[in-house]
Amino acid sequence: MALGVVGGLLLGKTLGVLLATWLAIRTGLAILPIRTTWRHIFGIAICAGVGFTVALFVSDLAFIDPNLGESAKLGILVGSTLAGVLGFVVLRTGRVVSNQPPGG
Repeated sequence: MALGVVGGLLLGKTLGVLLATWLAIRTGLAILPIRTTWRHIFGIAICAGVGFTVALFVSDLAFIDPNLGESAKLGILVGSTLAGVLGFVVLRTGRVVSNQPPGG
């Protein structure tokens, strides 16, 4: 149970944000902001897995068995923590894009 929640927060949220962003850019509904790279989008997509409030609320509503509810809560805690740490690492280790205009 907990591994499924962790996977949903880490993989599901990341892939959903990346795919939605790619589709918006590909169809012309959006453009990447100046000095933003796909690594930035990837890091932010990972950070989307950080979320306690709604996940905890839904897990309380979804499970009658206390053991399943506790397992889900553990998965939420672990998944959110991993998403925060991995997102930070991806964003922190990326190449810094200069604020200076080209040639300046």
